[in-house]
Amino acid sequence: MGYSLRHTTNGADVAAHVYDLIGVGFGPSNLALATVVHERNQIAGTRIDAVFLEAKAQFGWHPGMLLPGSSMQISFAKDLATLRNPRSEFTFLNYLHEHGRIVDFVNLQTFFPSRQEFADYLRWAADRVEAEVRYGTRVVQVDCVGELVEVTCHGPGGVTTVYGKNVVVAPGLVPKLPESVTPSARVFHNHRLLEHLGQVPSRPHGRFAVVGAGQSAGEVIRFLHSQYPEAEVHSIISRFGFSPSDDSPYANRVFDPDTVDRWYGAAEPVRERMMSYHRGTNYSAVDGELIAELFRREYEEKVAGQRRQFVHNATRIDSVTEQDDGVRLELFDTMDQRRGALTVDAVVYATGFRSFDVTELVDVGAAVGKPPVERDYRLRLPAGQTCGVYLNGGVEETHGLSSSLLSVVAVRAAEILDSIIVGVHAPVS
Repeated sequence: MGYSLRHTTNGADVAAHVYDLIGVGFGPSNLALATVVHERNQIAGTRIDAVFLEAKAQFGWHPGMLLPGSSMQISFAKDLATLRNPRSEFTFLNYLHEHGRIVDFVNLQTFFPSRQEFADYLRWAADRVEAEVRYGTRVVQVDCVGELVEVTCHGPGGVTTVYGKNVVVAPGLVPKLPESVTPSARVFHNHRLLEHLGQVPSRPHGRFAVVGAGQSAGEVIRFLHSQYPEAEVHSIISRFGFSPSDDSPYANRVFDPDTVDRWYGAAEPVRERMMSYHRGTNYSAVDGELIAELFRREYEEKVAGQRRQFVHNATRIDSVTEQDDGVRLELFDTMDQRRGALTVDAVVYATGFRSFDVTELVDVGAAVGKPPVERDYRLRLPAGQTCGVYLNGGVEETHGLSSSLLSVVAVRAAEILDSIIVGVHAPVS
């Protein structure tokens, strides 16, 4: 359990609380960790003192992409708890039970709830879990001083420092835009689509461009085409066509919790080869039913002679110029070697995400590139720093494709807490 620490601030001797665990971020990964802490603290003789620091003002999971008709691409059983403890009160099935929908959900005969419902489930769990969460608190620096962690953050009370024995960093993914693109009210990433659409200078009604060839791009095309029944929607992709995601049973084993051990233990060239083989399970791939829907819609428009949906394949964007009344795109067909131009009301970049670089917060010493991570997700820190710094996600290179997805959040949270517990009750010098 936590304890008090006395230190000097501005010449005064003050006391500060030291937590067993400080969580940076309170998205699904650290929410899963909070549920494990909640359940462990119900066991007699166990008390993990934890606090979670979240930059957002309230809990939210990709609110800008909760589009009508969008569904999850992983099973509901890969929730916050089921793969760790099917009897947990934080399972998706218990959420359905408490909302009186479990029979109706069973009758849907699907493993894949809507994205809106799963987001509501996560909010329900965030409200239900017994955890100290400081919303509106952005972490700017993490320092290890011997066995202690000093976390500097900006919040409602200004700049503060939170002390702990361990910190679990789970800041999620960062939206990725091409280096040459400057975001604006007309040019933006899809992760906040719904918010941005309301900020376009003039309500879009003429043309949209959607850049990207993954699931999010497909969902954005479908949504814009339906939401704006008079607008043209232009899809710009560098490949020849949309590729279906590989969600076959054998391929899906790459996301199994047991696969993490094999991935971590494999030689780096083998991991790179496996990543190349199975990128189609998650990256730049679209659900087969959505591909069929988009193609059918385009074909029906050709039959009717009224085109609104267009796909510019094997095409790159050479320049993006924002004008008073829209955005001009200079296009280049890489197969035909032809140039063209397209002016649209707004450009939506569905170009994916990158992992947060933990070295922006934590000094990992002389590490080059990705910081070294142990199997239990603990960072190897410079000599003399014995505090625990853990990465709850963003470790794809060492732990596999599942690290940036929901697939293993329940099991990973338990593994991290098990590692922390080993040192939590050690004597304090």
